[in-house]
Amino acid sequence: MNLTDLPNLSTKRLKALSESGINSLLDLLNFFPRRYLDRTSVSKIRRLSGNGEEVTVVGRIKNIQQKGYGNKKRLEVIIQDDTAALKGVWFKGAHYMKKNFTKGEVVSFFGKAKRYGRYTSIAHPEYEKIDDSDDIEDLKQIMPIYPSTKSLSNTRTTSKIIHNWQKVILKHEKPPEFIPESIRQSQNLPVRHKAYRMIHLPQSASEYKKAFKRFKFEELFLFELSVAKTKNEIIERHKGHVFEDLGNYTSRFFNQHLPFELTDGQKSALSDIKKDVRSGNQMNRLIQGDVGSGKTVVALGAILMALDNGYQAAFMAPTEILAEQHYRTLSDFLEAMDINIRLLVGNQKNSLRTDILTAVEGGSCDIVVGTHAVIQEKVNFNNLGLAIIDEQHRFGVKQRAEILEKGSHPHVLVMSATPIPRSLAMTLYSDLDISVIKGLPGGRKPVKTAVRPQKKHDEIYDFVEQELKDGGQAYVVYPLVEESEKMDLKDATAGFEKLQKRFSDFEVGLLHGRMDSDDKDDVMQQFINNEIQVLISTTVIEVGVDVPNASIMIIEHAERFGLSQLHQLRGRIGRGERQSYCILIYGQKVSKEGQYRLRKMAETNDGFEIAEADLELRGPGDFLGTKQSGLPEFRVADIVEDQWILEQAKTEAWKLINQDLSLEKSEHQELKKVFMPYYKERSKLYGIG
Repeated sequence: MNLTDLPNLSTKRLKALSESGINSLLDLLNFFPRRYLDRTSVSKIRRLSGNGEEVTVVGRIKNIQQKGYGNKKRLEVIIQDDTAALKGVWFKGAHYMKKNFTKGEVVSFFGKAKRYGRYTSIAHPEYEKIDDSDDIEDLKQIMPIYPSTKSLSNTRTTSKIIHNWQKVILKHEKPPEFIPESIRQSQNLPVRHKAYRMIHLPQSASEYKKAFKRFKFEELFLFELSVAKTKNEIIERHKGHVFEDLGNYTSRFFNQHLPFELTDGQKSALSDIKKDVRSGNQMNRLIQGDVGSGKTVVALGAILMALDNGYQAAFMAPTEILAEQHYRTLSDFLEAMDINIRLLVGNQKNSLRTDILTAVEGGSCDIVVGTHAVIQEKVNFNNLGLAIIDEQHRFGVKQRAEILEKGSHPHVLVMSATPIPRSLAMTLYSDLDISVIKGLPGGRKPVKTAVRPQKKHDEIYDFVEQELKDGGQAYVVYPLVEESEKMDLKDATAGFEKLQKRFSDFEVGLLHGRMDSDDKDDVMQQFINNEIQVLISTTVIEVGVDVPNASIMIIEHAERFGLSQLHQLRGRIGRGERQSYCILIYGQKVSKEGQYRLRKMAETNDGFEIAEADLELRGPGDFLGTKQSGLPEFRVADIVEDQWILEQAKTEAWKLINQDLSLEKSEHQELKKVFMPYYKERSKLYGIG
């Protein structure tokens, strides 16, 4: 049977299907309903509670009338069964909707029934006309409602036609099963062809829910299978250096030179790294920790493990100013040890650059710190054993694959200070093993967060002035307004002029997106050196820049920022011994979601809790800002709502790959037919395909 064999398939409808990406019977079977009308029971009107329950009622139209005027015009259609009357109300499109009804017709209404005055009413009910000859029992079914596309409208007629096509297809076609029976049994999943019937022709709500679980599992299983196979391919191709000796540098530093006690999270991450570098396989690990959780010390531990075994290490940051900061931090930590650490950035003199490159190639340079160019340009290492990438979210899957291929296949450790919920990390960083550092090192004072209206500006500035007199520094951040850089700049510039006058005894600086990189770096460096005490900025403040003396973060129109962005901005302070304060100033009109975000910020400093809340509010695509490279497109699965299915799919996929990497067993042949084309596409991202 072909698509063109379907009944009532006009040329126009065939074109609409094609434009919606439906070109085969299987495509049509995979066009799932967006929701269902459960009409398995028709209720008598008099028996309705009117408390908002979803019901189906059938009655004859007694009255049709438009009420109100202008934009407030509404349509009321009163129907009556043999017990009482009910009102259907449409608040939009009254004139258009009126044409659909005729007095005396029998109709069914479906929706939430609520009691108002003498009538029980349903606002904007789903409706269907019924011939007097129709058996009411025919109404008692679960009706699928299909999504609209640019070419397919979501009218009842369209849904009915698609529904009838699905009946025909399922009568003649039996899509093959590819999930192994043992996995289907353990996960209690219906067989594939039956699951399609349960989706399109469900006999109960539990049926279509069970079928949807099967198709969600199927998607996530294929994805996790590709992850498991990818990791195995990497392990097979990239045998790692074995860092067996952890004596000289590593033990000396942690036993004699570390000026504080490691947190449990840091110890756990270091333990994970130690296992990786001793395994004989190439490490490919993500260290995820909140702002200030102490990731740099963990990275330093990995570096010292490399040095102990005669290897060099590269430490990469996304910008030169961050690279310089890491260079200073590492130099301070290693000051008492005989370790050669060099900084390689773009604005150095040729003679100095040549000297550094010679030291790197000759092996006298143990650690080189710089931007990602360190490993991408013509920098020749003598014996590179470890590459560390800071701020992982700016570095995609392909770039990681390039580093894995670099030179003699160094171990790769990537770090992120952007808390990402577990479900998202499992998909976005699926090629990586993940260590999470929870909590802050001892002595760190949590930032105090306050939410204030604009009318409190004077009091806030008085407080800031006192902090400045006491030696502190402050950020004042303005949001991007309507995605307009000009408006963004105007707001910040006006704030700069105003605050220059208000804080005339102090140096006030301005930082915005239209400045060139050198000017931005210059202003930021002045702030780091405390030559600027108040920094007015748009949202271009460098992630990760450490200004221990900055103790105040004021965020203007805080309701316009996302939760994760607010948390990242707050993370710019609280890095020294001073008590720090984040003040969120909101405008006159704040949405309920905006109020929730501000309240959440005041309640917690935990970046992972904030990230979970932000992910639930915005969904994965918006949470990441743009379509992030490496984030798979799922048709039915939702990695936020379906995290437990993701976990199950991951367990089953790894078990299967560990037993049959190439899917050669007879019971895996149907899976292989489906999986290998899927894997070919996915593996291109990892430089394996």
